[in-house]
Amino acid sequence: MPAQLARKVVRACRTGNLSTVMADDGTPYASLVLTAFDHDATPLLLISRLAEHTKNILKNPRVSLLCDGTAGLAEPLTGPRVTLLGHAEKTEDDRLKARYLARHPSAEMYAGFADFAFYRINVERAHIVAGFGKIHWLDDYLYTGDTAALIDAEAGIVDHMNDDHADAIQLYAGKLLGKSGDGWRMSGIDAEGCDLIDSDGFTARLPFDTEIATADQARVELVRLVKKARAG
Repeated sequence: MPAQLARKVVRACRTGNLSTVMADDGTPYASLVLTAFDHDATPLLLISRLAEHTKNILKNPRVSLLCDGTAGLAEPLTGPRVTLLGHAEKTEDDRLKARYLARHPSAEMYAGFADFAFYRINVERAHIVAGFGKIHWLDDYLYTGDTAALIDAEAGIVDHMNDDHADAIQLYAGKLLGKSGDGWRMSGIDAEGCDLIDSDGFTARLPFDTEIATADQARVELVRLVKKARAG
């Protein structure tokens, strides 16, 4: 499923390449940004009004965001990458702000500055290159399943896992994802997986084998993954 693969790639990305149109002469301009994603895989950004990309967005909100899933490959062109096309708009939604900051806790120090603001990219189309010859334009990139119950339950699930099951999260990171280090925590959960972050700010994505929609379904899937990790 190309759309499912595209979401899997972008949700694993900690950064992206944001392309905007220069406000003065219309030249394409690309810049590095930190990324987070909502439950439906809508990209979330925290950017400064002083940055060139924000100046460009304020004049022309049309943007694209390249999410690169080729890290660590000897031949990067054989790996997946996704370009999301749409328009950026400022958001004051506290839930989206919290989701972004959970993924990038170091951003707390400047998130409240007057020149910084949160944006969401309303995705209209996506383009995935999953390797040679595996190329698709997508009009169905966004996740369209029912997310309401999981959105309401997310904070409780994350707090419970971090407070009571830190050992399980460490197993997810070490055994299932091959990540080193200690201090892994859960920063978010959605229908297709959960996001992990370590004490140094590095992130990891743990995909689910089965989509979930409720806290009960989340519990079942997280328990299953612990058993899988312990089984090696």
